[in-house]
Amino acid sequence: MDFSIKAFDTKNTLSAAKTGVLAVAVFENKKLSQAAQALDAGGAISAAVKSGDISGKPGSTLLLRGVSGVAAARVLLVGMGADDTVSEKNYGTAVGAALKVFGTLGSADGIIAFPLADVKDRDVNWAVQSLVIAANETEHRTDTQKSKKDPVPSGVRKIVIAADAANAATALKPVLAQALAISNGMALTKELGNLSPNVCTPTYLANTARQLADAYGFEIEVLERKQLEALKMGSFLAVAKGSEEAPKFIVLKHMGGNKKDAPTVLVGKGITFDTGGISLKPGPNMDEMKYDMCGAGSVLGTFRAIGEMNLKLNVIGIVAACENMPSGRATKPGDIVSSMNGLTIEILNTDAEGRLILCDALTYAERFKPAAVVDIATLTGACIVALGHHTSGLFTRHDDAHDALAQELLDAGKQAGDVAWRFPLGENYNEQLKSNFADLANIGTPGAASITAACFLENFTRKYTWAHLDIAGTAWKSGANKGATGRPVPLLTTFLMNRV
Repeated sequence: MDFSIKAFDTKNTLSAAKTGVLAVAVFENKKLSQAAQALDAGGAISAAVKSGDISGKPGSTLLLRGVSGVAAARVLLVGMGADDTVSEKNYGTAVGAALKVFGTLGSADGIIAFPLADVKDRDVNWAVQSLVIAANETEHRTDTQKSKKDPVPSGVRKIVIAADAANAATALKPVLAQALAISNGMALTKELGNLSPNVCTPTYLANTARQLADAYGFEIEVLERKQLEALKMGSFLAVAKGSEEAPKFIVLKHMGGNKKDAPTVLVGKGITFDTGGISLKPGPNMDEMKYDMCGAGSVLGTFRAIGEMNLKLNVIGIVAACENMPSGRATKPGDIVSSMNGLTIEILNTDAEGRLILCDALTYAERFKPAAVVDIATLTGACIVALGHHTSGLFTRHDDAHDALAQELLDAGKQAGDVAWRFPLGENYNEQLKSNFADLANIGTPGAASITAACFLENFTRKYTWAHLDIAGTAWKSGANKGATGRPVPLLTTFLMNRV
C-alpha cells in the first residue's frame, strides 16, 4: 500500500481533488463531519443522511457516484457513531469499513478525510498510525508457501490521508514514515510467525537477522554451539540438545545514539517449534507451536522498524533460538543443569523451556551494561487465562527504577494501541520455585504460573533494570483467521522512540 499526506484547505479543496474515491465520516445524529460538509455544496450528502440511506452507526457505509460539485469519481460515506465523542473503537471500525469498500472498487487511488483530531483521548499521530497499520493488515498475505497463490486483491492501492492545513501535513509526514516503519516491522514479525517450522528454523532466524544487518547497517554476531558451551550456557543448551537443528544465539546492534550512552536491550524467546520435549504437549493444536518464536520475531520486527527510522538510540537485540524436541538426547524431567550465571536449575517440566533459554540470554545481556533490558516471550498459557488475547502481561520488580520502566512500557502500549497490564512480583512467589536438589526449579508449585515464570527470570536480572513481557495471548490468533499478529512491535518501537 502506498501512502501520502496532503493538505486540503480553502485554496486546495477536497471537492476539487481528482481521485477514484473520497471517504468522509458521517454521524448517527445525521450530522456531517467537516470534510463531508465541504463536499455537500449540492446537498446530495445531507440528503442521503437525512433519508436514512446511511445510519451513521460505526462501520455503516454508502457509496455515492457523480456527486455534484465533487471531482472525485465516488464519495464514500462512513458511519463513525455519535459526533460528540468519536471513540477509539468507533474510529477503528470506520477505518476498517472504509478499507473493505476500497478493496472492492475499480479504482487504484483514494483519499481518506476522516476527523483525525477528534478521537477521544487520542492524538492525530495515533489516528494516522492506526489507519496505516489497518490498511497494511488488509494486504498481508499468508500464501507464501502455497503452490497456487491467492488472487492478488484489486481496489485502491494508493491512499492519500487528508490534513486540514499545510502545516498539519508537514507535521504528519514524519509520523507517516514512523507508522510505515512500524507496519513493516509488524509484517516481518507476522511472516516469521506464520512460516512453517521446517522453514523458520533457528538458522532461518539467524539468516533473517543477517539480512536486516546488511539492509540497515546493524552490527551482528551469531554464536554457535561451541561458543555457547564456552560461555557455559548450560540452561539454553539443555533445551537445544534434543533437536537435530543447531541452536543460534543472535546479537544485533543498532548504535544510533551517542557512543557513551548505555544501550536498551531487547531479548526475544526463539523456540522455533515447541513439542514440550519429554513432557510432550497434547497433539491437537500442536501445529501452532511454531509461533513460540514470536518473541524473537518481535525483536527482529522492531529492529526493522528502528532501522527504517534510523532511530537515534543505542539498541541491542538478543535472540536465543532453538527447537524443543523429544529424543534420546533430550533433557529429562528431574535433570539438573547449570546456567550461565552459575545457578543450578532442576528441570521439573521440559515444557517450561522458554525461561531456560531466556535466563542465559538475560545473563549474557549484563556485558552491555544496559540502561534497561526488556525480554519478550510467548511464555505461559496462564497469561492467556488471565488476560485473554487483548493484553500482554508485564512483570517487573517493585522499586523506583523498575516502576519507571514499567510505566514507560505501559504508556508506550497505550500510545500505540498495543496494551499491556502489570502483574505483581515478590518473595512470596519466589517461594514456589524452591527445589530440594538445586538452586531453583523451572516451574513453581500450583497457582500464579505466569508470575512464577517471571520470578524465575528475575533471578538472572539482578544487575540491571529489567522488565518481562508475556505475549502468549497477543502474538498469535487461532481459529479461522489463524496467524501471527505482529504484536508487540508497536509497543516496543514506541517505547524506543519515546526513549529518544
